[in-house]
Amino acid sequence: MQLLSSLSALPESSSYDLVVIGAGGAGLAAALFAAIAGQKVLLVERTEYVGGTTAWSGGTTWIPGTRHAASVNPQDTLADAKRYLDNAIGARSPAALRQAFLDHGAQAVELLESRSEVHYRAYPKHPDYISELGGSTLNGRALEPLPFDGRLLGDLFALIRPPIPEFTVLGGMMVDRTDINHLLALGKSFRSFRHAAKLLARHALDRLRHPRGTRLVMGNALVGRLLYSLSRHANVTLALNTSVRRIHREAQGIAAVTLLQTGQHRTVGVGASLVLASGGFNRNAQLRADLLPGVPADWCPSAPGHTGEAHGLAQHVGAHYGQGDLSPAFWAPVSKRLRADGSTAVFPHFMMDRAKPGMLAVNQAGQRFVNESTSYHLFGLTLQQPGNLPAYLVCDAVALRKYGIGMVRPGGKGLEPFLADGYLAQADTLDALAHKLGIDTQGLQASVAQINAYAETGVDPDFQRGSTAYSQNMGDPAAGGKNPNLGPLRQAPYYAVRLYPGDIGAATGFATNADAQVLGEDNTPIPGLYAVGNDMQSIMGGVYTAPGITLGPGVVFAYLAARHAAARNSR
Repeated sequence: MQLLSSLSALPESSSYDLVVIGAGGAGLAAALFAAIAGQKVLLVERTEYVGGTTAWSGGTTWIPGTRHAASVNPQDTLADAKRYLDNAIGARSPAALRQAFLDHGAQAVELLESRSEVHYRAYPKHPDYISELGGSTLNGRALEPLPFDGRLLGDLFALIRPPIPEFTVLGGMMVDRTDINHLLALGKSFRSFRHAAKLLARHALDRLRHPRGTRLVMGNALVGRLLYSLSRHANVTLALNTSVRRIHREAQGIAAVTLLQTGQHRTVGVGASLVLASGGFNRNAQLRADLLPGVPADWCPSAPGHTGEAHGLAQHVGAHYGQGDLSPAFWAPVSKRLRADGSTAVFPHFMMDRAKPGMLAVNQAGQRFVNESTSYHLFGLTLQQPGNLPAYLVCDAVALRKYGIGMVRPGGKGLEPFLADGYLAQADTLDALAHKLGIDTQGLQASVAQINAYAETGVDPDFQRGSTAYSQNMGDPAAGGKNPNLGPLRQAPYYAVRLYPGDIGAATGFATNADAQVLGEDNTPIPGLYAVGNDMQSIMGGVYTAPGITLGPGVVFAYLAARHAAARNSR
């Protein structure tokens, strides 16, 4: 792989078989599939890092029907997966695109694992999010990338977007949930002690040579594996800090793109195809105003490169957005805190706190308004209803010590900075906590009394918390309650953090066909133009069906786009 330091290094007549705009997970995958097929590839990224929001994510990749699925759930079938998607999504997305995803997912994973350093494993248990629907399953469809040794990348390691600092420990050590469980059980199990000791020793050695840990997990591991695989292909060029200024369309299709890098312009020929993988519209002020009115950009936890800059250029050559989404974005409850460097940390509450015993969420009236153990997408959507902003995640001292809350880690230590800057509210009584938060005192008292009563019976008649396999997987069965998601709030002090709806990715994107070809206004393909990842209209129709439903389709349609483009180039 050639790392392009300056556009001036490109001859005026430069041409590539495939140009990919955006080096997030889907863009890296599209470039890699094309490189494996022998295509000459230019990968263009507008920021100084590769990885996009994928690098900040859990890296979970939802693809049914792979050999990994068969290893943990041999009874699952693609017919079951289709039934589940049909039940969850219905007419919100074209059934033909969902079928293409199911038909080709295993092929995409097999090609990656046989021809690159991208390797996965299946989660032992990771249920589909709407687990009460027919066709859902408890495991096998959600894949996670294997941990990766970033030292293999050499100087390229510095190109990977670092993880969110609040998701690391000890100054840059990445941990996944397996690691977290071992660290929490450090003094209780020799197996956990040994696991934790290995992690800590490795990180200590890393910090002697690197600014952060080189043991990559989750989204960083996937990005590292994709980048390492690309680095071994001489037919790939990577241009960082480079944006697209124009897409040139001629009668036969997309002919060229004009690029901009530090004041230099260069028009590059597109021999066969252009793939849009710029990450979606979420950082574009006008598109946010149109599609997400009333939701400030500083509630968004996605990476900074998703400016939607390429969207206007694609629309200029005939592309248009798809229709029918439940929501134009995917959501999670987030909390915010000002960092010491002046930047804002936006922390998504995915799984570590809100669904655990001893936690509840209340609105301005001090009342519960949501099943705290529902999917983060449905939680985020519910937050946007009138009277719910901001909401508050409330817990007692027992829950704080066991699970932490937001950016506050388990253990109950080191609370002073969080209390001092107002991220965390603390009070010795519920009345005092309500006064600090500015919410209704009687409402909070009544909500806590209700949740305490429900913890005794194990049944939540108001919101059915803990009634599905997905919810129960988010809870803590080791807590010993009748319901793994329910526990009382009785031990002072009491704590709370403010919650907002954060858009974690775009669901609305360009309409495509089953080969990821972008459709024009007449719904016929624009020759040579493809969209993948969050630039493509989500096949999930704005419904968050399972973990990894952005990355899974991103990888599979990157495969389909690269395959179709290679065939087009051979004609």
